[in-house]
Amino acid sequence: MTHAAAEHMRMGMERHEKLMHLALAEAAEALQEGEFPVGCVLVRDGVAVARARRRNSGGPHANELDHAEIVALRQLLRDFPGTDCRRITAYTTMEPCLMCFAALLLSGIRRFVWAYEDVMGGGTSLPLSQLPSLYSEMRIELVPNVLRAESLAMFQDFFRRHDYWRDSPLARYTLAQQPESRS
Repeated sequence: MTHAAAEHMRMGMERHEKLMHLALAEAAEALQEGEFPVGCVLVRDGVAVARARRRNSGGPHANELDHAEIVALRQLLRDFPGTDCRRITAYTTMEPCLMCFAALLLSGIRRFVWAYEDVMGGGTSLPLSQLPSLYSEMRIELVPNVLRAESLAMFQDFFRRHDYWRDSPLARYTLAQQPESRS
């Protein structure tokens, strides 16, 4: 790799980390509210245009629709109707689940950056090339593990104190992870 290519890659990672910090701030608020600590920021041309956190992961209105990505996408489409989502990058503290990944893809988003892998329900390994043409012709960019340690710490804290997905493969995997040095 040339020096110029390495410098370009370093600058790209710094930009990803800066924007991931915004998603982590949303996740921290979710955690403080007792919600599953997923935060999402939708970015256009380096500017956050929508941000959200997981809602209703417990309590009287518990549901599996109010994921951070879905809430952020609704906000984007409400606040910026007609947005060309091909210019949007989704930053999330956890790899998008299959539902969120598909909703973002169908909306036109093709770049995904996340902090922590969802070993139980992550959708980014979906073999798009093996699906019908609506999906098989999509070209996407995936950037995992941006500020993973910070996100991991929040999920570990959550699983130690809350019941949501407590006995799941994701909880077991997360709690078995050794704390990482923070980026």
